[in-house]
Amino acid sequence: MDLKRRINYQWQLFIPLVATLWIIIFGMTYWQVRNERNYREDAIKEQLALVNQRIIAAYDTEQDPRSFIDFVVKYFRESPVYDLLRVTVYQNGEPIRSWGEPIGLSADEAELESGYTRTPELDRNPEDANPDDHYFFYMKSDSPDGNMTVITLLPFDKDVISASLPRSDIYWIVLAIAVAVTILSYFSTRYFGRNITILRTVAERAATDPNFMPKMDFPHDELGDISRRIIQMYNERSAAMQRQKREHAIALHAIEEKARAKRQMTNNINHELRTPIGVIKGYLDTILDNPDMDADSRTHFLRKASEHTDRLVNLIADVSAITRLEEGGELIATEELDYHDVAYTIASDLEESGALGQMTFSFDVPLDCKVNGNYNLLSGMLINLSKNAAAYSKGTMCELVMTAEDERFYHFEFRDNGVGVGEEHIPHLFERFYRIDSGRSRKAGGTGLGLPIVQNTILAHGGTIEVCNGPHGGLVFKFTLPKYRKPKR
Repeated sequence: MDLKRRINYQWQLFIPLVATLWIIIFGMTYWQVRNERNYREDAIKEQLALVNQRIIAAYDTEQDPRSFIDFVVKYFRESPVYDLLRVTVYQNGEPIRSWGEPIGLSADEAELESGYTRTPELDRNPEDANPDDHYFFYMKSDSPDGNMTVITLLPFDKDVISASLPRSDIYWIVLAIAVAVTILSYFSTRYFGRNITILRTVAERAATDPNFMPKMDFPHDELGDISRRIIQMYNERSAAMQRQKREHAIALHAIEEKARAKRQMTNNINHELRTPIGVIKGYLDTILDNPDMDADSRTHFLRKASEHTDRLVNLIADVSAITRLEEGGELIATEELDYHDVAYTIASDLEESGALGQMTFSFDVPLDCKVNGNYNLLSGMLINLSKNAAAYSKGTMCELVMTAEDERFYHFEFRDNGVGVGEEHIPHLFERFYRIDSGRSRKAGGTGLGLPIVQNTILAHGGTIEVCNGPHGGLVFKFTLPKYRKPKR
């Protein structure tokens, strides 16, 4: 079936191609011969006009034109085209010199400078012209004083014109070229037919088998290269579709994971809210159930209820912050910030408020460290890291240091000199509500969302963050922030 189909394709290509080439070859040959004939006619007319002008010029200069005319006639008659050249010179209406049979024109013909005649003899009547007679082309020139007239004449039949045209061999050469082109076209269309057959097979297979990945052996020619490129594009498209399906499955899995994480977060929030609410309710119920309670106990219970109320407020604020960062992080407003000024302000606030207790906070950030960021989020991130270090590291100091920069980002480290954490906890530190020591964390008042907020703050700014234990103890948070770039106008 493939062989029969290939033969059909071959002849469908071969016949129109050969017909077109033959038309072009023989059409061009005919056009060239015709142009050559027209050119030859014009050349003969110009030569006759030149002979007349030279004879008239000799007469005008009072020279004897006979020697010159003899030379011209002899010269021209050596050519096969001009061997029948005839020249007649008239003076005062009478022929005085003639080379060849004298030329006579009718009155109508004499009024023209050039033309065709069938009766150029002096003693022949134009009415006696025979339709089978040859045509003669004549050229008539008069001297300025009108006393001398020169007439040149040459037979103008197909034999004279053909004398300067290519020999008949040229037609055999053209025919040989046409045959060679036909043979070449035959073998070329065989290649084309094979390529088309293969492409047709590929199209049919691809239409019925979505997993079909063609690997065909095409000829090493231009059409074969195009065919291979088509197959390559098809394979790339098929691979892209497979990749798209995998990416869709991954995206769907990510959506499901996000939904699962939200459900888990909701459950965690419910659990985290239930604890302080239950404690607050317990303290208040105790006070209400014991109206005779002494003032010190009442104050103690109210203080405890207030502490858990603060923890509840902080938890709600942290949940709101992390939700806002996750769902609209790309929409945060950013501006040009000097990160040195941000760190300086945070250091001053922490020192004046005593929020870190016995721990100190220092920074080493160069002046004019321009970042593209949100002031509230970046300052809140530093406060979260500092309070986290003060609450859990058991160290005495924490610091912020710029370690490097590249074309797009500044690189920072936030580290403390505490005890660090076990390596098994490192991958989970940015998880929501993750606590290394649940009891100790709750006593410290943490919500379990501080480090996830830090991570989402950095990611929302387009940076990266990672955490590890320091070489000399304590935790090291390595993060990047984008440099500020002036908008292009």
